[in-house]
Amino acid sequence: MTGSATRGATGSRVLPDVADTEDLGRELAATLSAGDLVILDGPLGAGKTALARGIAAGLRVVGRVSSPTFIIAREHRPSHPDLPGMIHVDAYRLCGLDELDALDLDSDLTDAVVVVEWGEGVVERLAERHLMVRLRREPDSEVRQAEWEWVEH
Repeated sequence: MTGSATRGATGSRVLPDVADTEDLGRELAATLSAGDLVILDGPLGAGKTALARGIAAGLRVVGRVSSPTFIIAREHRPSHPDLPGMIHVDAYRLCGLDELDALDLDSDLTDAVVVVEWGEGVVERLAERHLMVRLRREPDSEVRQAEWEWVEH
């Protein structure tokens, strides 16, 4: 399916540049609420952080969004009390479930949308369902391909 991102839907889209990746993030954000878990999968340079920036813009959270690689998790507060915040996590360096538990992300899910880069196979147990977004970059190109689906466990 191509086109707009809606809650519960699956989809795919070609993303010619970074702005298109961020636009998709804003669209996906419109389908998210506090308690939602988003897992971003893709190789280095696939656009995971750009998509997270778009989600943050769509959620209207406070603060600059950058890769949380070295700090593991960044909290972005909501811009208004009626909106969810966003927790942006990089699970690449997590060595196991003990380190994941130490982040206490399941308690953050009550007030925020949790967006996890490199989280597939690691963080799914935090929620009964999650939005899985797979990003791929075409070789020697800025063009990316995104596929997304809501996954129930």
